[in-house]
Amino acid sequence: MRLANLMDTAVGIPGLGIRFGADAILGLIPGIGDIAGSLVGLVIINEARQLGLPREKLVKMLVNLGLDAASGTIPIAGDFFDVYFKSHRRNARIILDHFGIDRQS
Repeated sequence: MRLANLMDTAVGIPGLGIRFGADAILGLIPGIGDIAGSLVGLVIINEARQLGLPREKLVKMLVNLGLDAASGTIPIAGDFFDVYFKSHRRNARIILDHFGIDRQS
């Protein structure tokens, strides 16, 4: 969950309630930024696989990451999508829910 938080919600904008992380910042670097964010996402999915999550949950996690990666190909709009979609946190939540861990962070 820490890695997901770093990637998706590490920084907040006071008064607006908007949080973003390294994924949105990396996405500003043409080409390599989105690839780097996707590689981190694959690390999270691989951890889920090693923990024994069922195939359907892994596929859902891959779809989340795929949407994030695909949106990254759209200049500017893809960066805004990163701020709101938070694929890494969504995927971390899938892992925590699978194991019945109720953690709101």
